[in-house]
Amino acid sequence: RAAAGRRFPQVLCLCALLCVPRVRCEPIRYSVAEEGESGSVVANVAEDAGLTPAQLSARRARIASADGRQHFRLERATGRLVLAERLDREEMCGRSLTCTLAFELLLENPLQFFRVEVAVEDVNDHSPVFPEERITFQILERGDPGSRFPVEAAQDLDVGSNSIQAYTIAPENEYFSVSSESLAEGNKYLELVLEKPLDREEQPELLFSLIATDGGSPPRSGTTQIHIIVLDANDNVPTFTQKLYIGRVLENAPAGSVVLSVVANDPDVGLYGEISYRFSQAVSESQLPFKIDTMSGEIRVRKPLDFETTQKYELSVLAIDGGGLSGMCNVVVEVLDVNDNSPEVVVSSFSSPLPENTEPGTLVALFAVRDRDSGVNGEISCGLEDQLSFSLRPAYKNYYELVTATTLDREETAQYLVVITAEDAGSPPLTTTQTLTVDISDVNDNAPVFNQTSYTMFVRENNIPGVLVGAISAVDSDAGLNAKVTYSLMPVYPAERDPCSCISVNSENGHVFVLRPLDYEQVRQLEVLVSATDAGSPPLNTNVTIRLLVVDENDNAPLVLHPAQDSSPPFSELVPASAEVGDLVTKVVAVDADSGQNSWLSFHLLRATDPGLFAVGSQNGEVRLRRPVTERDAVKQKLEVLVRDNGRPPLSATAALNVLLLNSLSQEHLPQQELAVQDEDSSLTIYLIISLVFVSLLFLTSVAAFVACKVCKRKELKGGHVLYGTGNLQSTLAAGAAAGTLPHAYCYEINLTTGSGNSEFKFLKPILPSVMLTSYFFIPFLLWLCILTLSYEFPLRRAYT
Repeated sequence: RAAAGRRFPQVLCLCALLCVPRVRCEPIRYSVAEEGESGSVVANVAEDAGLTPAQLSARRARIASADGRQHFRLERATGRLVLAERLDREEMCGRSLTCTLAFELLLENPLQFFRVEVAVEDVNDHSPVFPEERITFQILERGDPGSRFPVEAAQDLDVGSNSIQAYTIAPENEYFSVSSESLAEGNKYLELVLEKPLDREEQPELLFSLIATDGGSPPRSGTTQIHIIVLDANDNVPTFTQKLYIGRVLENAPAGSVVLSVVANDPDVGLYGEISYRFSQAVSESQLPFKIDTMSGEIRVRKPLDFETTQKYELSVLAIDGGGLSGMCNVVVEVLDVNDNSPEVVVSSFSSPLPENTEPGTLVALFAVRDRDSGVNGEISCGLEDQLSFSLRPAYKNYYELVTATTLDREETAQYLVVITAEDAGSPPLTTTQTLTVDISDVNDNAPVFNQTSYTMFVRENNIPGVLVGAISAVDSDAGLNAKVTYSLMPVYPAERDPCSCISVNSENGHVFVLRPLDYEQVRQLEVLVSATDAGSPPLNTNVTIRLLVVDENDNAPLVLHPAQDSSPPFSELVPASAEVGDLVTKVVAVDADSGQNSWLSFHLLRATDPGLFAVGSQNGEVRLRRPVTERDAVKQKLEVLVRDNGRPPLSATAALNVLLLNSLSQEHLPQQELAVQDEDSSLTIYLIISLVFVSLLFLTSVAAFVACKVCKRKELKGGHVLYGTGNLQSTLAAGAAAGTLPHAYCYEINLTTGSGNSEFKFLKPILPSVMLTSYFFIPFLLWLCILTLSYEFPLRRAYT
């Protein structure tokens, strides 16, 4: 037999039974001799399992045993099974005839089991040993031939052919021989047989050796000295009622519990009939969990028992009478199992963390359960406590797989505490829990979410460039880089190529800035689209709309629309003498480009020739008579109206008005004033005619004649005037015309309100000739001059009519 071990004669590897994908039906069996050195090769298990060394490494092959001890080691590179330590068969299996070490060869991806059994063969490494080095017998003389004297047999830890095979006496003598008889459990019952009566007077004592020889090669032997003392007659030895006593006791029996009683009888009387009991000296009594009462023979429990350590005890009990004669019996005590061991959970592999997109049915952990108790006390059931996301799946024998039962979501549960409960079938049952912490790793499966569906922000017009107007915020329920959010502007409409250039968003914190000043009158609101994107792979994003409202500032002064402030000559309003208090003279119309309160306008009379004559409506800008017109009032009144908005600070504008008072009492002053105006217009006309004369001498004569004709006609019209109107106004004007106080004709447009006692008038400009000088070329200028001359003549004739 080689030191590295040899293979079992036949390796039962039936390939036809490999239809089950994970478990090999028949175990792979090997044999190895004990006492082999660590590292010795047992066999090539990869070859016998139909695997290659590359598969062993790729599938993380390993050895798992039920007791957790690793007697063997697997070399993945070669597939060889080698010894991990020196094997001592006697230490592992005791006196058992067979000694088999079983374990599983585990492979992953996919999960696969190979059961391997290695038979440890005995080596003759122990010599027989007698319990005592010297055994003394006191034998009465005249003993009958054939008398037997029991001797404690020698013990050999080896088994089979290496155990004790024969006993001999050396030197041989004529008085004694040795006899052995096999008993149950492989023990031998050894006796010295008296072949010839002893004679104390001839030989008071004998001394010889008893030799036990085993069947090993080479054989080993053990010796004890036999000392025979020849006594006077005590010719009856104690005799037990049974050669073998069998008792049973629970492993949790308390100290002092009676296991059984042995009984021996001696027909002698007196001192020779008194019997005492004791255990043989083969095992020290201090090492035994039992004690014996020397007088009664009761065997009691001395210290706690453990079924898982020792299931059976074999004892030898001696009965010694007062004469020194003894008898011996064997006692077997069987320890009965009780449910005193909780199940054990041994995790072989465990995967954590798991990605949250793990598919249901994914293997998380592989573990085995075991119970050191036997029978129903060792039957185990497994389950999970309050767990819906994981489930258990039986794998092989006492192995279970922990797999995912549903889809996982890290945002709901980032960590699972999986409590595995193993319970045996004892009464009462014992339970063990094993907690596995399964962490869930993040996957980018959640887009950022804004805290608002849309944002509305405000900025005052004429803002400072780069002003902060607000902030947006989005959160991502993922973790790590998957939760890091950055912000960016996007075009509001797909057709736009670039987002708005006047708004900027900080990519890190979401602060919104306005980059340039805004004008409320040009842009009142802006809308931009902001995208929040995470840093996952691939990235996810969400868009939100920001509405930026421009808040108006009072930066526009009121604008006067009526009366026009840029007209030359200034616009004048006419007020007849018959106008009553409260009559409308005119209305100042103004607008403000601002909005809200900034555009609310109020009107105030700033300056006037006669402040008490007119009143201005603060809300509507209407100019009305405050008192009746008197002859002391100046004919031409100048008013300046202040138009002011409601902003902070307020802005204002002024409107200048000219009002002419038409009063019969002031007829002497009004014609002179109007004549001055007419003289100014006539002078302008003369200047135009003179300039035309210098331009074209050809038409000088005709132009001069035409002008003279027109002057004559105008003088003829001084005697009469035509007025349009109703009531007192017409009669008053007619009277003035008859008196010759009004040198020129005026047209009036009278607007009357039904049912009103007051009339509102609008005084039109007097129809006076006006000639403007332009720098056109010669011929167009003459044509335009003819048309201007005709237009001057037509109103005069119309006024006269």
